[in-house]
Amino acid sequence: MNTVTLKPSKEKSLLRRHPWVYANAIDRVDGHPAAGATVLVRAHDGRFLARAAYSPHSQIRVRVWSFDETEPIDHAFFKRRVQRALAHRRTMVRDTGAVRLIFGEADGLPGLIVDHYVADDADQRSQIVCQFMAAGVEAWKDAIVAALIGATGCPNVYERSDVSIRQKEGLEQMTGVLAGEPPSDVLITSENGVRYHVDVRNGHKTGFYVDQRDNRLLVQQLAQDRDVLNCFCYTGGFSLAALKGGARRVVSIDSSGEALALAQQNVAANGFDAERASWLDADAFRTLRRLYDDGERFDLIVLDPPKFAPSREHVDRASRAYKDINLTGLKLLRPGGLLFTYSCSGAIDSELFQKIVASAAADARVDVRILKRLGAGVDHPLLTAFPEGEYLKGLLLQIA
Repeated sequence: MNTVTLKPSKEKSLLRRHPWVYANAIDRVDGHPAAGATVLVRAHDGRFLARAAYSPHSQIRVRVWSFDETEPIDHAFFKRRVQRALAHRRTMVRDTGAVRLIFGEADGLPGLIVDHYVADDADQRSQIVCQFMAAGVEAWKDAIVAALIGATGCPNVYERSDVSIRQKEGLEQMTGVLAGEPPSDVLITSENGVRYHVDVRNGHKTGFYVDQRDNRLLVQQLAQDRDVLNCFCYTGGFSLAALKGGARRVVSIDSSGEALALAQQNVAANGFDAERASWLDADAFRTLRRLYDDGERFDLIVLDPPKFAPSREHVDRASRAYKDINLTGLKLLRPGGLLFTYSCSGAIDSELFQKIVASAAADARVDVRILKRLGAGVDHPLLTAFPEGEYLKGLLLQIA
């Protein structure tokens, strides 16, 4: 068996069950493991630490499969892991046709994201959508696809591995059918009583922001008779939730005309009053400032921007961007108004994000209360040993 031996004292993170080993922690590699090959990881004194996937091109050189020396990494291993992940979702997730089945390291399958969309219409096909983002899961792709089909009974599996992180793994970006029929042009699924169009082939991520399900429900519960502003709205997830909740009017901003067109289809699919919704194809930063200058004010605002900090090198610039939108967003709120604000940048941790928002509140010269800390749903579990998995951070704020 190919073996990776760590430098002295570099085993500490694995003993805490952190699932990654960086290249600079490795003393030597015995054998010639290919990308994705299973290796034994040992401490410098020879102690067994883990069975793991080897990635010769990545700075994350090793991703752990198992800390059990007796557990082989084979087809049965992936079948067990997929079944365990699915059992958790079946127990914990309700009232949705869009579920994250696999959330990478938290489900013992590092580098793998899998979403399941159950079609709301009988003439459409339900769909599993996968992102393989590391050499290990790429090497076991066939076994993983077979396990997913077996566990869910859904025969249609589509790949959306068109993510830049694959380049760091020495992998090309890939999309296409892995099993069954290709996805419908637009699949309609339901969540908390709202119907959503999902563009599996061309939409963001796997076609939909599954991680915001619980937060959309909270907006739905708080939107009654409020004027709502949704920035970076994409296909209108939060906008639809607000309309479902009885918002007086909803203004939505996004720079993608295609996304806004799909959002308007979503309004029609739910039978909502289109007169209560307006859609601005515009830059959110400039539009927020224009709305403020024009004297517009709102009772509930959602700020859910794209990832401003793809790596730690971008933290300073991202912090300025987060402060900019939160500063103007807070100014646009009426007294007692609510702000749902988010960061999906892994390099911006919860503490830093709260400091940025607090600085924005100080500059806006308003008193702000934190009503709730927000994050992804229970189908996005977090390992205590792997804080890096907490990418989505949010705050529900109120102008005091």
